[in-house]
This record gives sequence, structure tokens and C-alpha cells, in this order.
Amino acid sequence: MRKSLLAPGAAAALVLALAGCAGADDAGSSADADSTDAGTEWPESITMSLVPSVEGENLAEALDPLTTYLSDGLGIEVEGVVANDYTATVEALGADQAQVIITDAGSLYQATERYGAELVLRDVRFGATSYASVAYTNNPDKYCEDEPVLATYEASGIELSYCNGLEEAGAAATGQGPAATDVFGDLAGADVALQAATSPAGYQYPVVLMREAGLDTDADITQIPVEGNNNAVLAVANGDAEVGFAYWDARTTVTEEVPDIADKAVAFAYTDMIPNGGVAVTDTLPDDLVAELTQLMDDYADSSDEAADVMFELVGLSDWTAETADDEIARYGEILEQFAG
Repeated sequence: MRKSLLAPGAAAALVLALAGCAGADDAGSSADADSTDAGTEWPESITMSLVPSVEGENLAEALDPLTTYLSDGLGIEVEGVVANDYTATVEALGADQAQVIITDAGSLYQATERYGAELVLRDVRFGATSYASVAYTNNPDKYCEDEPVLATYEASGIELSYCNGLEEAGAAATGQGPAATDVFGDLAGADVALQAATSPAGYQYPVVLMREAGLDTDADITQIPVEGNNNAVLAVANGDAEVGFAYWDARTTVTEEVPDIADKAVAFAYTDMIPNGGVAVTDTLPDDLVAELTQLMDDYADSSDEAADVMFELVGLSDWTAETADDEIARYGEILEQFAG
């Protein structure tokens, strides 16, 4: 049984374009010489397809430093196109309309499996390349085997509540899952706030764990549909759902609305770690071009204060890393297959 919970819609998709800033005259020896690894010449330009992740104004102008940085560093033109959704980035790569994609974890899996793309970088947010989905409740007496404790979410300096040994009292919270997943069987009969079926933290990973605990997620719980991680937390805080699922730690997004969120939404379980997205490249690019592009993007956030601002404020990242942890992407692919079709 499903019942509706009215909630504000998510932010509209952004429109931006990355304009290449280095022309063929500036290409230098990189574009003119044969690739020693791939045995082919570098192309005069490459195209990057991406889905912007945060809201902002004048993004084309604001992201010009990234385009300039990549174009100057490679000596070839770097062009950018905005995809309507993450699936479109995969199709652009498969059709060779884009040679580089910045996309989500599911699309990285599809690109590598379907088109032989190479995963070269993973997104870093607050120092992490993956995150857990968190089970929040307003009924800790039911779901907590111990008294909730406060630990600090260092990214914002806010103290939040955790039970079942998820975090150590007075310490910095780690958000490392899986943890306390044996309590998922206790959700039978509960009203559970779940996001869209395409959401890994708000639906997919929690549903898999509930099913593994023996629950029929269509019959044994009442699903409360919500839009967005903040609204999953608010559903719990406002009493519209007994349990809700969102990324770690989405409670920080509602502290202005609900200053006592630590009392109204207690974290009681973590799912498996969910991988961030990242960067993949087509297998048609010369190996040495891929190596230089990867290094440039890996170094970008540390190249200047302006670069760090572009990454964090406009793209929603703090860095990229070449530590790709391919096994997390593969596990995500297994989760996705349970929801295919």
C-alpha cells in the first residue's frame, strides 16, 4: 500500500556548456605527435558529457576555468555538452558523441559493461568516494538496542544522534556501513519513507536489505513516497513515517527547518557503501591522452582556490581521485540488476 506525502520538488536540472579555450594553433607537440602507447594521433578536440549536480547561475562562465585548465594542459580543445540525464551520458559515449563522461555510479557501470569504457576517476565528496544509506527513525525504543549517542558530522560540525553502535559517543562520525542491518526485519508493519525507485540511497539499497531480511516490501511495509533526501528526513521528523532512508548524513540539510533534528530522527542502521559517480573514457582514445587527462583532472581541485570553488560550489564535488574502487561499482551493478525492467 502506498500513500502520498506532498513535498517540494527537487531543484531543476541545470543548463551549462563547457567552451573549449585552446585552439589548434596552441596544440603543441601533444596533438601533432603519435601516441607512443596507442599508436594513434591525438584528436584535435574531445567532448565531455555531464549532468550538472547543483544549482547555479552563469555556469558556462563559471566553469570556463575548468575548460581552460584542461584545454591548456592537453594542448587540444575540450568541449562540453550537457546531458538530459545520466543515461544520456552513456549513450553519448556509446555513439562516440562524447569521449569523456562525468556521471553517476550506475552509468559508470553501464558504460564499462556495454561499451568497454575505462573508469579513470571517482568523485570525492567530503573526503569519501562512497557513502551509506542511513535508516532514520522517530521511534528509537523500537529500533535501538542501546541509548542514542551524539557524534559530530565533521563536514558541518553538527552533532547528530546514532544508536546500535553506529558511532562512538563524542567522536567524529564515520558513516561506514554496513552496520546494524539485522534490525531491518523489525520494519514489518512500519510506515517507511522511500524515494524514487532510481535512488540508490533512498530506495534501492534499503529495499534490497529489507528483502534480504525476509520482508515483502510491497506488502509488509507501507511505503510513503517522498522526493529528495531532505524530505525523507522531514517525513521522519514530522511523524509522517516511522522510518526513512537517505544518504549519510542528510539530516544536515534540514537543520534550519528542524533545529532539534538529532532528537526527531535517530540513525539506527547503515547499508552497504554506495559508490559516488566519477569519470569514464571511451576505449578509442590514445592511452597517453587518457593518462594526461586523468592526471589533470585528478590535480584540478588543488590547482587553485578558484578550481576548488568550481568543484565544490558548482559541480558538487571536493575532488576526483584515481583510486577507483571498481569493486564498489560492480556491486552497484548487481543492485541495479534487481530493479531492471
